[in-house]
Amino acid sequence: MAIVIRPYEASDLDAVIDVFLRAVRELASRDYDAAQIDAWAQVDRDLWARRRLDRPTWIAVVDREIAGFSDLERDGHIDMLFVHPRYRRMGVANALLDQVEHEALVQNLALIDTDASITARPFFEACGFELVRRQTVKVRGAQLVNFKMKKRLFPV
Repeated sequence: MAIVIRPYEASDLDAVIDVFLRAVRELASRDYDAAQIDAWAQVDRDLWARRRLDRPTWIAVVDREIAGFSDLERDGHIDMLFVHPRYRRMGVANALLDQVEHEALVQNLALIDTDASITARPFFEACGFELVRRQTVKVRGAQLVNFKMKKRLFPV
């Protein structure tokens, strides 16, 4: 299976939203209850369109289908890294994270971080991220647990 990583294009918006919603509803639902999933799995399409274009965002493509996406904010924060359930555990998340880390190094960022869900925490730990703290965040009235995690890319 060949995974191609390419920059996000505005025409990818609907597919990216679908990946996000499917990942949350089908994968994260093992770790969060129905009310939490309902609160999390909502999308403001206009806001998403702006956010995907205001920071580097990459798309993972497998057989001409969008299999996942990730981004990197200017300060080194990974806001989103989601994989379509059909492509889970096939290297898509690793390929996306490799691209994010490469871009962080190009930007001379020594540190990257993320707020990993319960579902994503084992992946980030396996990729060398360290736990900073457990957090409880409020999303549309629901409280969700996630984990602030960081990874040092090179010594300062």
